[in-house]
Amino acid sequence: MTHKILVVDDEPMLTDLLDAHLTQRGYLVYKANDADEALAKLKLKPDLILLDVGMPGTDGLQLCRTIRSHVGCPILFLTARITEQDKVDGLNAGGDDYITKPFSLRELTARIEAHLRREAREHQASEVVAAQGVIINRSNRKVFAGGQEIGLSRREFDILDFLMSHPNQVFDRERIYTAVWGIDGQGDAGVIKEHVRKIRQKLSEACGDDLIETVWGMGYRWKA
Repeated sequence: MTHKILVVDDEPMLTDLLDAHLTQRGYLVYKANDADEALAKLKLKPDLILLDVGMPGTDGLQLCRTIRSHVGCPILFLTARITEQDKVDGLNAGGDDYITKPFSLRELTARIEAHLRREAREHQASEVVAAQGVIINRSNRKVFAGGQEIGLSRREFDILDFLMSHPNQVFDRERIYTAVWGIDGQGDAGVIKEHVRKIRQKLSEACGDDLIETVWGMGYRWKA
């Protein structure tokens, strides 16, 4: 995967230098020399933003406050000033790190790589749901319980994922069917009963517990 980096600085010589350096290391680089240009390039969905603090007009701190509610990627400030208050102001504005000018390209690259690795780990963590000894990995659609992998069909996996993602909430068969098959699903919500029976059997064989509770007259819930 090629990561996209937006470099925002009012010095074209610096943005050109960083463009050449980061492109050589396999990144896709977009450049902006003022706040308006940076805002226009947010539509390119950068994975990380390098943002100069001391730009004329709308400075980096103001720009960071403006864009933080729209982007979740790491924002690394480039700055020639680095007092404790500068750090506090930058973090309060939504920044993630500071790189002091003049900086080495080696350090800059290492900081970028560290933040992108952290983003990847957090994304991977969000792809895993775990409760009561049962682990769902959404990225590879695998389920583990009692120390072993549990073989589930596509629909069984989706039902289990839905229930585990909403612990202690009761859902009737129609609601589960809509969540898994979609509102335009062509079929009978009665199939949910058989799917849940199979999921229960497989989990019980693996870990000895019945983790999906039937709430009579209402539906099913995952017991947290």
